[in-house]
Amino acid sequence: MNFYFGKPNEPYLYYLSPIVTWFIRQRFDNIHYFMEHPFEAQELVFQNLIAEASGTEWGKNYKYDSINNFDDFRNRIPVQDYDTLKPWIARMMKGEQNILWPSEIRWFAKSSGTTSDKSKFIPVSQEAMEECHYKGGLDLLSAYCMLNEDTKIFSGKGLIIGGSHQINNLNSLSSYGDLSAVLLQNMSFIGQLYRTPQLSIALMDEWENKIEALAQSTLKEDVTNIAGVPTWTMILIKRLFELTGKNNLRDVWPNLELYIHGGVSFTPYREQFKSLIKGDGMNFYESYNASEGFFAFQFGKRDEDLVLHLNNGIFYEFIPMNELGKEFPKTILIDEVKPDENYALVISTNSGLWRYMVGDTIKFTSIKPFRIKVTGRVKQFINAFGEEVIADNTDNAIAQACATTGAVVSDYTVAPVYLTYDNCGCHEWLIEFEKEPADLKIFTEHLDSNLRALNSDYDAKRYKDIALKEPTVHSLPKNTFYNWLKKKGKLGGQHKVPRLSNDRMYVDDIMSLIKGTLIDN
Repeated sequence: MNFYFGKPNEPYLYYLSPIVTWFIRQRFDNIHYFMEHPFEAQELVFQNLIAEASGTEWGKNYKYDSINNFDDFRNRIPVQDYDTLKPWIARMMKGEQNILWPSEIRWFAKSSGTTSDKSKFIPVSQEAMEECHYKGGLDLLSAYCMLNEDTKIFSGKGLIIGGSHQINNLNSLSSYGDLSAVLLQNMSFIGQLYRTPQLSIALMDEWENKIEALAQSTLKEDVTNIAGVPTWTMILIKRLFELTGKNNLRDVWPNLELYIHGGVSFTPYREQFKSLIKGDGMNFYESYNASEGFFAFQFGKRDEDLVLHLNNGIFYEFIPMNELGKEFPKTILIDEVKPDENYALVISTNSGLWRYMVGDTIKFTSIKPFRIKVTGRVKQFINAFGEEVIADNTDNAIAQACATTGAVVSDYTVAPVYLTYDNCGCHEWLIEFEKEPADLKIFTEHLDSNLRALNSDYDAKRYKDIALKEPTVHSLPKNTFYNWLKKKGKLGGQHKVPRLSNDRMYVDDIMSLIKGTLIDN
Protein backbone atom coordinates (compact mmCIF):
# COMPACT_ATOMS: atom_id res chain seq x y z
CA MET A 1 0.00 0.00 0.00
CA ASN A 2 1.25 3.49 -0.84
CA PHE A 3 0.84 6.36 1.58
CA TYR A 4 1.06 10.05 0.86
CA PHE A 5 2.66 12.01 3.69
CA GLY A 6 2.64 15.44 2.00
CA LYS A 7 0.46 18.46 2.59
CA PRO A 8 -3.30 17.90 1.99
CA ASN A 9 -3.32 20.64 -0.64
CA GLU A 10 -0.59 18.94 -2.71
CA PRO A 11 -1.98 15.46 -3.56
CA TYR A 12 -1.49 16.23 -7.24
CA LEU A 13 2.21 15.38 -6.85
CA TYR A 14 1.32 11.85 -5.88
CA TYR A 15 -1.10 11.37 -8.77
CA LEU A 16 1.22 12.98 -11.31
CA SER A 17 4.14 10.81 -10.21
CA PRO A 18 3.69 7.98 -12.80
CA ILE A 19 3.40 10.49 -15.66
CA VAL A 20 6.46 12.51 -14.61
CA THR A 21 8.48 9.34 -14.00
CA TRP A 22 7.57 8.03 -17.47
CA PHE A 23 8.58 11.34 -19.06
CA ILE A 24 11.94 11.41 -17.23
CA ARG A 25 12.69 7.84 -18.29
CA GLN A 26 12.29 8.84 -21.96
CA ARG A 27 15.50 10.86 -21.66
CA PHE A 28 17.46 7.65 -21.31
CA ASP A 29 17.97 7.50 -25.09
CA ASN A 30 20.04 10.69 -24.78
CA ILE A 31 22.32 9.04 -22.23
CA HIS A 32 22.59 5.88 -24.30
CA TYR A 33 23.60 7.88 -27.38
CA PHE A 34 26.61 9.65 -25.92
CA MET A 35 27.73 6.54 -24.04
CA GLU A 36 27.66 4.52 -27.28
CA HIS A 37 28.90 7.31 -29.60
CA PRO A 38 31.24 9.46 -27.49
CA PHE A 39 33.50 10.73 -30.30
CA GLU A 40 30.62 11.72 -32.57
CA ALA A 41 28.91 13.49 -29.64
CA GLN A 42 32.00 15.52 -28.84
CA GLU A 43 32.69 16.40 -32.48
CA LEU A 44 29.15 17.75 -32.84
CA VAL A 45 29.52 19.82 -29.65
CA PHE A 46 32.82 21.25 -30.92
CA GLN A 47 31.44 22.24 -34.33
CA ASN A 48 28.34 23.83 -32.78
CA LEU A 49 30.36 25.88 -30.28
CA ILE A 50 32.71 27.24 -32.95
CA ALA A 51 29.85 28.09 -35.31
CA GLU A 52 27.79 29.81 -32.60
CA ALA A 53 30.67 31.96 -31.33
CA SER A 54 32.25 32.94 -34.66
CA GLY A 55 30.56 36.36 -34.61
CA THR A 56 31.48 37.25 -31.02
CA GLU A 57 34.34 39.58 -30.21
CA TRP A 58 36.36 36.62 -28.94
CA GLY A 59 35.50 34.60 -32.06
CA LYS A 60 36.57 37.40 -34.38
CA ASN A 61 39.76 37.96 -32.38
CA TYR A 62 40.76 34.30 -32.83
CA LYS A 63 39.27 33.97 -36.36
CA TYR A 64 36.77 31.24 -35.51
CA ASP A 65 35.38 31.43 -39.04
CA SER A 66 38.56 29.74 -40.31
CA ILE A 67 38.77 27.03 -37.64
CA ASN A 68 38.11 23.75 -39.38
CA ASN A 69 39.27 21.20 -36.82
CA PHE A 70 40.61 20.76 -33.32
CA ASP A 71 44.25 21.30 -34.31
CA ASP A 72 43.35 24.76 -35.64
CA PHE A 73 41.59 25.47 -32.36
CA ARG A 74 44.40 24.18 -30.14
CA ASN A 75 47.17 25.94 -32.07
CA ARG A 76 45.37 29.27 -32.17
CA ILE A 77 44.02 29.66 -28.64
CA PRO A 78 46.13 29.28 -25.48
CA VAL A 79 44.81 27.36 -22.49
CA GLN A 80 42.96 29.85 -20.27
CA ASP A 81 42.33 30.24 -16.56
CA TYR A 82 40.08 32.66 -14.71
CA ASP A 83 42.71 35.39 -14.57
CA THR A 84 43.18 35.42 -18.35
CA LEU A 85 39.42 35.48 -19.01
CA LYS A 86 38.62 37.91 -16.20
CA PRO A 87 38.95 41.13 -18.29
CA TRP A 88 36.45 39.74 -20.81
CA ILE A 89 34.06 38.61 -18.07
CA ALA A 90 34.33 41.98 -16.31
CA ARG A 91 33.04 43.70 -19.45
CA MET A 92 30.11 41.30 -19.59
CA MET A 93 29.26 42.01 -15.96
CA LYS A 94 29.03 45.70 -16.83
CA GLY A 95 26.42 44.88 -19.47
CA GLU A 96 28.42 44.44 -22.69
CA GLN A 97 27.14 41.61 -24.85
CA ASN A 98 28.42 39.35 -27.66
CA ILE A 99 31.83 39.23 -26.01
CA LEU A 100 32.50 35.54 -25.32
CA TRP A 101 29.10 34.13 -26.31
CA PRO A 102 26.45 35.46 -28.73
CA SER A 103 23.30 35.24 -26.60
CA GLU A 104 22.58 37.70 -23.82
CA ILE A 105 24.44 36.95 -20.58
CA ARG A 106 22.50 38.19 -17.56
CA TRP A 107 23.57 35.71 -14.89
CA PHE A 108 26.91 34.94 -13.26
CA ALA A 109 27.69 32.08 -10.88
CA LYS A 110 29.80 33.29 -7.99
CA SER A 111 32.42 30.83 -6.85
CA SER A 112 34.91 31.44 -4.06
CA GLY A 113 36.87 28.31 -4.86
CA THR A 114 38.90 26.57 -2.19
CA THR A 115 42.37 27.93 -2.75
CA SER A 116 41.78 31.67 -2.96
CA ASP A 117 39.89 34.33 -1.04
CA LYS A 118 38.94 36.06 -4.30
CA SER A 119 35.56 35.41 -5.88
CA LYS A 120 35.16 34.19 -9.42
CA PHE A 121 32.15 35.17 -11.53
CA ILE A 122 31.38 32.55 -14.16
CA PRO A 123 29.02 33.61 -16.98
CA VAL A 124 25.90 31.43 -17.27
CA SER A 125 24.01 31.71 -20.56
CA GLN A 126 20.44 30.58 -21.09
CA GLU A 127 21.82 27.78 -23.28
CA ALA A 128 24.08 26.62 -20.44
CA MET A 129 21.17 26.53 -18.01
CA GLU A 130 18.88 24.61 -20.36
CA GLU A 131 21.30 22.38 -22.28
CA CYS A 132 23.95 21.79 -19.62
CA HIS A 133 22.90 22.23 -15.98
CA TYR A 134 19.20 21.34 -16.15
CA LYS A 135 19.79 18.69 -18.80
CA GLY A 136 22.53 17.10 -16.71
CA GLY A 137 20.29 16.99 -13.65
CA LEU A 138 17.41 15.49 -15.62
CA ASP A 139 19.70 12.86 -17.13
CA LEU A 140 20.88 11.87 -13.65
CA LEU A 141 17.24 11.45 -12.59
CA SER A 142 16.51 9.55 -15.80
CA ALA A 143 19.29 7.07 -15.08
CA TYR A 144 18.06 6.77 -11.49
CA CYS A 145 14.45 6.10 -12.56
CA MET A 146 15.52 3.53 -15.17
CA LEU A 147 17.58 1.62 -12.60
CA ASN A 148 15.05 1.90 -9.76
CA GLU A 149 11.80 0.50 -11.15
CA ASP A 150 9.76 1.04 -7.97
CA THR A 151 10.82 4.65 -7.39
CA LYS A 152 8.24 7.08 -5.98
CA ILE A 153 10.64 9.99 -6.11
CA PHE A 154 8.13 12.25 -7.89
CA SER A 155 5.31 11.58 -5.43
CA GLY A 156 6.91 14.16 -3.13
CA LYS A 157 9.40 16.99 -3.24
CA GLY A 158 13.12 17.50 -3.62
CA LEU A 159 14.95 19.49 -0.97
CA ILE A 160 17.70 21.54 -2.57
CA ILE A 161 20.23 22.90 -0.08
CA GLY A 162 21.72 25.68 -2.16
CA GLY A 163 23.51 28.97 -1.82
CA SER A 164 22.50 32.60 -1.81
CA HIS A 165 21.47 35.11 -4.47
CA GLN A 166 22.58 38.71 -4.76
CA ILE A 167 22.00 41.48 -7.28
CA ASN A 168 25.14 42.55 -9.06
CA ASN A 169 25.53 46.27 -8.32
CA LEU A 170 27.46 46.96 -11.52
CA ASN A 171 24.31 47.15 -13.61
CA SER A 172 20.61 46.58 -13.09
CA LEU A 173 20.37 43.80 -15.70
CA SER A 174 23.09 41.52 -14.35
CA SER A 175 22.64 39.25 -11.35
CA TYR A 176 24.88 36.80 -9.56
CA GLY A 177 24.79 34.19 -6.84
CA ASP A 178 25.96 30.68 -6.05
CA LEU A 179 25.26 28.35 -8.97
CA SER A 180 22.44 26.63 -7.10
CA ALA A 181 20.78 29.99 -6.50
CA VAL A 182 21.09 30.98 -10.17
CA LEU A 183 19.49 27.69 -11.22
CA LEU A 184 16.72 27.96 -8.62
CA GLN A 185 15.94 31.51 -9.73
CA ASN A 186 15.54 30.39 -13.36
CA MET A 187 13.90 27.00 -12.83
CA SER A 188 10.75 26.24 -14.82
CA PHE A 189 7.28 26.32 -13.26
CA ILE A 190 7.14 22.51 -13.26
CA GLY A 191 10.54 22.33 -11.58
CA GLN A 192 9.40 24.76 -8.89
CA LEU A 193 6.40 22.53 -8.12
CA TYR A 194 8.69 19.66 -7.24
CA ARG A 195 11.14 21.47 -4.99
CA THR A 196 11.20 22.79 -1.45
CA PRO A 197 11.59 25.14 0.46
CA GLN A 198 10.01 28.31 -0.90
CA LEU A 199 12.35 30.47 -2.93
CA SER A 200 12.72 33.20 -0.30
CA ILE A 201 14.21 30.65 2.11
CA ALA A 202 16.27 28.82 -0.50
CA LEU A 203 17.97 32.11 -1.45
CA MET A 204 18.72 33.36 2.07
CA ASP A 205 22.36 34.38 2.43
CA GLU A 206 22.72 34.30 6.25
CA TRP A 207 23.51 30.65 6.70
CA GLU A 208 22.70 30.11 10.38
CA ASN A 209 19.22 31.60 10.01
CA LYS A 210 18.84 29.72 6.76
CA ILE A 211 19.44 26.33 8.41
CA GLU A 212 16.73 27.11 10.96
CA ALA A 213 14.31 28.27 8.27
CA LEU A 214 15.07 25.20 6.14
CA ALA A 215 14.39 22.88 9.06
CA GLN A 216 11.16 24.58 10.16
CA SER A 217 9.72 24.92 6.65
CA THR A 218 10.38 21.35 5.50
CA LEU A 219 9.44 19.39 8.64
CA LYS A 220 5.92 18.67 7.37
CA GLU A 221 6.84 18.26 3.72
CA ASP A 222 6.97 14.91 1.95
CA VAL A 223 10.66 15.03 1.00
CA THR A 224 11.64 12.12 -1.25
CA ASN A 225 15.08 13.38 -2.33
CA ILE A 226 17.78 15.77 -1.16
CA ALA A 227 20.52 17.52 -3.12
CA GLY A 228 23.35 19.34 -1.39
CA VAL A 229 26.93 19.44 -0.15
CA PRO A 230 27.47 16.80 2.61
CA THR A 231 28.70 19.19 5.32
CA TRP A 232 25.71 21.55 5.20
CA THR A 233 23.27 18.68 4.72
CA MET A 234 24.56 17.11 7.93
CA ILE A 235 24.07 20.34 9.86
CA LEU A 236 20.45 20.52 8.65
CA ILE A 237 19.83 16.88 9.60
CA LYS A 238 21.13 17.49 13.12
CA ARG A 239 18.80 20.47 13.52
CA LEU A 240 15.86 18.36 12.32
CA PHE A 241 16.74 15.74 14.92
CA GLU A 242 16.81 18.41 17.64
CA LEU A 243 13.36 19.64 16.60
CA THR A 244 11.76 16.21 16.32
CA GLY A 245 13.62 14.06 18.84
CA LYS A 246 14.30 11.53 16.06
CA ASN A 247 17.64 9.94 15.21
CA ASN A 248 16.79 8.63 11.74
CA LEU A 249 15.97 11.05 8.94
CA ARG A 250 13.52 8.57 7.45
CA ASP A 251 11.43 8.90 10.61
CA VAL A 252 11.12 12.58 9.68
CA TRP A 253 10.58 11.94 5.96
CA PRO A 254 9.29 8.35 5.54
CA ASN A 255 9.40 8.44 1.72
CA LEU A 256 13.00 9.67 1.46
CA GLU A 257 14.87 7.48 -1.05
CA LEU A 258 17.66 9.51 -2.70
CA TYR A 259 20.46 11.81 -1.61
CA ILE A 260 22.37 13.52 -4.45
CA HIS A 261 25.71 14.78 -3.20
CA GLY A 262 28.58 16.65 -4.79
CA GLY A 263 31.09 19.42 -4.26
CA VAL A 264 33.42 17.38 -2.05
CA SER A 265 34.39 13.74 -1.85
CA PHE A 266 31.70 11.65 -0.16
CA THR A 267 34.20 9.05 1.03
CA PRO A 268 34.81 10.54 4.52
CA TYR A 269 31.06 11.08 5.03
CA ARG A 270 29.56 7.85 3.71
CA GLU A 271 29.35 5.89 6.96
CA GLN A 272 28.14 8.93 8.87
CA PHE A 273 25.26 9.44 6.44
CA LYS A 274 24.32 5.79 6.70
CA SER A 275 23.99 6.29 10.46
CA LEU A 276 21.82 9.39 9.97
CA ILE A 277 19.60 7.88 7.24
CA LYS A 278 18.87 4.28 8.23
CA GLY A 279 16.88 1.57 6.50
CA ASP A 280 16.66 -0.27 3.20
CA GLY A 281 15.97 1.44 -0.08
CA MET A 282 18.07 4.57 0.52
CA ASN A 283 20.28 5.53 -2.41
CA PHE A 284 23.28 7.85 -2.52
CA TYR A 285 24.13 9.29 -5.95
CA GLU A 286 26.92 11.67 -6.87
CA SER A 287 26.87 14.51 -9.38
CA TYR A 288 29.80 16.55 -10.65
CA ASN A 289 28.19 19.93 -11.22
CA ALA A 290 30.38 23.03 -10.98
CA SER A 291 29.76 26.70 -11.70
CA GLU A 292 31.34 26.12 -15.11
CA GLY A 293 29.09 23.24 -16.11
CA PHE A 294 27.46 19.90 -15.34
CA PHE A 295 30.21 17.41 -16.12
CA ALA A 296 29.28 13.94 -14.90
CA PHE A 297 26.88 11.86 -12.82
CA GLN A 298 26.63 8.51 -11.14
CA PHE A 299 25.09 5.77 -13.23
CA GLY A 300 23.95 2.85 -11.10
CA LYS A 301 23.33 2.15 -7.42
CA ARG A 302 26.73 0.68 -6.61
CA ASP A 303 28.85 2.36 -9.24
CA GLU A 304 30.62 5.24 -7.54
CA ASP A 305 32.41 6.32 -10.71
CA LEU A 306 30.74 9.01 -12.81
CA VAL A 307 29.68 8.91 -16.45
CA LEU A 308 31.15 11.88 -18.32
CA HIS A 309 28.35 13.83 -20.01
CA LEU A 310 29.47 14.27 -23.60
CA ASN A 311 26.62 16.06 -25.40
CA ASN A 312 25.45 18.90 -23.20
CA GLY A 313 27.30 21.88 -24.64
CA ILE A 314 30.77 21.18 -23.21
CA PHE A 315 33.83 20.24 -25.27
CA TYR A 316 36.52 18.50 -23.22
CA GLU A 317 40.29 18.50 -23.33
CA PHE A 318 42.67 16.92 -20.83
CA ILE A 319 46.14 17.98 -19.68
CA PRO A 320 48.46 15.12 -18.62
CA MET A 321 50.06 15.84 -15.27
CA ASN A 322 53.56 16.09 -16.75
CA GLU A 323 52.33 19.03 -18.88
CA LEU A 324 50.96 21.02 -15.94
CA GLY A 325 52.86 24.21 -15.22
CA LYS A 326 54.12 24.62 -18.77
CA GLU A 327 53.40 27.90 -20.55
CA PHE A 328 51.75 26.03 -23.43
CA PRO A 329 50.64 22.66 -22.04
CA LYS A 330 49.73 19.98 -24.54
CA THR A 331 46.15 18.76 -24.28
CA ILE A 332 44.62 15.53 -25.51
CA LEU A 333 41.06 14.62 -26.51
CA ILE A 334 38.64 12.01 -25.25
CA ASP A 335 39.91 9.39 -27.74
CA GLU A 336 43.47 9.69 -26.41
CA VAL A 337 42.96 9.31 -22.64
CA LYS A 338 44.17 6.30 -20.71
CA PRO A 339 42.63 4.69 -17.62
CA ASP A 340 44.07 5.37 -14.15
CA GLU A 341 46.09 8.41 -15.16
CA ASN A 342 45.44 11.84 -13.68
CA TYR A 343 44.48 14.72 -15.99
CA ALA A 344 43.66 18.37 -15.45
CA LEU A 345 40.26 19.18 -16.93
CA VAL A 346 39.98 21.81 -19.70
CA ILE A 347 36.60 22.86 -21.12
CA SER A 348 34.99 25.01 -23.80
CA THR A 349 31.33 25.76 -23.09
CA ASN A 350 28.11 27.29 -24.37
CA SER A 351 28.61 30.12 -21.89
CA GLY A 352 31.79 31.30 -23.58
CA LEU A 353 34.51 29.68 -21.50
CA TRP A 354 37.21 28.81 -24.06
CA ARG A 355 39.91 26.24 -23.32
CA TYR A 356 39.29 27.01 -19.67
CA MET A 357 41.20 25.05 -17.03
CA VAL A 358 38.64 24.25 -14.36
CA GLY A 359 41.20 23.47 -11.67
CA ASP A 360 40.06 19.89 -11.01
CA THR A 361 42.03 16.74 -11.64
CA ILE A 362 40.27 13.58 -12.77
CA LYS A 363 41.16 10.07 -13.79
CA PHE A 364 39.30 7.70 -16.09
CA THR A 365 38.26 4.47 -14.43
CA SER A 366 36.76 3.20 -17.69
CA ILE A 367 36.92 4.20 -21.35
CA LYS A 368 33.96 2.14 -22.57
CA PRO A 369 31.90 3.96 -21.47
CA PHE A 370 33.91 6.96 -20.28
CA ARG A 371 33.67 7.00 -16.51
CA ILE A 372 35.67 9.34 -14.32
CA LYS A 373 36.59 9.97 -10.74
CA VAL A 374 37.48 13.41 -9.38
CA THR A 375 40.87 13.04 -7.74
CA GLY A 376 41.55 16.56 -6.46
CA ARG A 377 42.36 20.13 -7.37
CA VAL A 378 45.25 21.34 -9.48
CA LYS A 379 46.19 23.71 -6.67
CA GLN A 380 45.16 21.38 -3.83
CA PHE A 381 47.81 18.78 -3.31
CA ILE A 382 50.84 18.29 -1.12
CA ASN A 383 54.17 17.98 -2.83
CA ALA A 384 56.47 19.58 -0.27
CA PHE A 385 58.81 16.57 -0.28
CA GLY A 386 58.16 15.03 -3.71
CA GLU A 387 55.35 12.90 -2.29
CA GLU A 388 52.65 14.12 -4.75
CA VAL A 389 49.72 13.38 -2.44
CA ILE A 390 46.29 14.25 -3.85
CA ALA A 391 42.88 14.46 -2.17
CA ASP A 392 41.83 11.08 -3.53
CA ASN A 393 44.72 9.52 -1.56
CA THR A 394 43.88 11.28 1.71
CA ASP A 395 40.11 10.68 1.41
CA ASN A 396 40.63 6.96 0.98
CA ALA A 397 43.34 6.70 3.64
CA ILE A 398 41.18 8.41 6.22
CA ALA A 399 38.13 6.31 5.28
CA GLN A 400 40.12 3.10 5.73
CA ALA A 401 41.51 4.29 9.07
CA CYS A 402 37.95 5.04 10.22
CA ALA A 403 36.72 1.62 9.11
CA THR A 404 39.53 -0.08 11.07
CA THR A 405 39.24 1.96 14.27
CA GLY A 406 35.51 2.72 14.36
CA ALA A 407 36.12 6.47 14.19
CA VAL A 408 33.88 8.85 12.23
CA VAL A 409 35.36 11.99 10.65
CA SER A 410 33.36 15.18 10.05
CA ASP A 411 36.05 17.15 8.20
CA TYR A 412 39.79 17.56 7.87
CA THR A 413 42.63 19.55 6.35
CA VAL A 414 46.32 18.72 5.87
CA ALA A 415 49.46 20.81 5.47
CA PRO A 416 53.21 20.13 5.51
CA VAL A 417 55.62 20.68 8.38
CA TYR A 418 58.75 21.51 6.46
CA LEU A 419 62.20 19.99 6.86
CA THR A 420 64.69 21.87 9.00
CA TYR A 421 68.37 21.30 9.62
CA ASP A 422 67.59 19.39 12.83
CA ASN A 423 64.26 17.76 12.04
CA CYS A 424 62.68 15.88 9.16
CA GLY A 425 59.31 16.97 7.89
CA CYS A 426 55.84 15.50 8.21
CA HIS A 427 52.23 16.07 7.32
CA GLU A 428 50.09 17.81 9.94
CA TRP A 429 46.44 16.75 9.99
CA LEU A 430 43.66 18.74 11.62
CA ILE A 431 40.69 16.39 11.99
CA GLU A 432 37.27 17.08 13.46
CA PHE A 433 35.78 13.77 14.59
CA GLU A 434 32.10 13.02 14.90
CA LYS A 435 33.22 9.93 16.81
CA GLU A 436 36.77 9.95 18.11
CA PRO A 437 38.96 6.83 17.89
CA ALA A 438 39.66 5.07 21.17
CA ASP A 439 43.36 5.66 20.62
CA LEU A 440 44.49 8.56 18.42
CA LYS A 441 47.98 7.07 18.06
CA ILE A 442 46.62 3.82 16.62
CA PHE A 443 44.37 5.83 14.28
CA THR A 444 47.41 7.81 13.12
CA GLU A 445 49.36 4.63 12.46
CA HIS A 446 46.55 3.25 10.31
CA LEU A 447 46.18 6.56 8.48
CA ASP A 448 49.89 6.59 7.71
CA SER A 449 50.07 2.96 6.59
CA ASN A 450 47.00 3.35 4.38
CA LEU A 451 48.48 6.42 2.71
CA ARG A 452 51.76 4.58 2.16
CA ALA A 453 49.85 1.74 0.47
CA LEU A 454 47.93 4.18 -1.74
CA ASN A 455 50.82 6.41 -2.82
CA SER A 456 54.22 4.98 -3.68
CA ASP A 457 55.89 8.42 -3.70
CA TYR A 458 54.68 9.09 -0.16
CA ASP A 459 55.82 5.61 0.86
CA ALA A 460 59.29 6.24 -0.58
CA LYS A 461 59.62 9.52 1.35
CA ARG A 462 58.51 7.77 4.56
CA TYR A 463 61.23 5.09 4.24
CA LYS A 464 63.01 4.95 7.61
CA ASP A 465 61.72 8.48 8.38
CA ILE A 466 64.52 9.93 6.28
CA ALA A 467 62.49 12.70 4.64
CA LEU A 468 59.06 12.32 6.23
CA LYS A 469 58.23 11.08 9.67
CA GLU A 470 54.82 9.79 10.81
CA PRO A 471 52.02 12.36 10.49
CA THR A 472 51.04 14.60 13.36
CA VAL A 473 47.28 14.37 13.93
CA HIS A 474 45.26 16.85 15.99
CA SER A 475 41.72 16.08 17.11
CA LEU A 476 39.88 19.39 16.93
CA PRO A 477 37.04 20.57 19.19
CA LYS A 478 33.53 20.19 17.80
CA ASN A 479 32.43 22.87 15.31
CA THR A 480 35.98 24.13 14.72
CA PHE A 481 35.69 24.12 10.93
CA TYR A 482 32.20 25.62 11.12
CA ASN A 483 33.47 28.47 13.32
CA TRP A 484 36.48 29.00 11.05
CA LEU A 485 34.31 29.26 7.93
CA LYS A 486 31.97 31.58 9.81
CA LYS A 487 34.88 33.81 10.83
CA LYS A 488 35.90 34.06 7.16
CA GLY A 489 32.32 34.77 6.05
CA LYS A 490 32.17 31.50 4.10
CA LEU A 491 29.27 29.59 5.62
CA GLY A 492 27.10 27.58 3.25
CA GLY A 493 26.85 27.53 -0.50
CA GLN A 494 29.90 26.21 -2.31
CA HIS A 495 32.35 27.10 0.46
CA LYS A 496 34.32 24.07 1.59
CA VAL A 497 37.16 23.25 3.94
CA PRO A 498 40.33 22.94 1.80
CA ARG A 499 41.62 19.40 2.02
CA LEU A 500 45.28 19.85 1.08
CA SER A 501 47.70 22.72 0.84
CA ASN A 502 51.39 23.17 0.12
CA ASP A 503 51.63 26.00 2.64
CA ARG A 504 50.50 26.42 6.24
CA MET A 505 48.16 29.39 5.81
CA TYR A 506 44.94 27.48 6.57
CA VAL A 507 46.37 25.22 9.27
CA ASP A 508 48.01 28.06 11.16
CA ASP A 509 44.84 30.17 10.93
CA ILE A 510 42.68 27.34 12.30
CA MET A 511 45.13 26.57 15.11
CA SER A 512 45.23 30.24 16.09
CA LEU A 513 41.42 30.26 16.21
CA ILE A 514 41.44 27.26 18.56
CA LYS A 515 44.03 28.87 20.83
CA GLY A 516 42.06 32.12 20.89
CA THR A 517 38.89 30.24 21.84
CA LEU A 518 40.68 28.45 24.67
CA ILE A 519 42.09 31.75 25.99
CA ASP A 520 38.67 33.44 25.82
CA ASN A 521 37.13 30.60 27.77
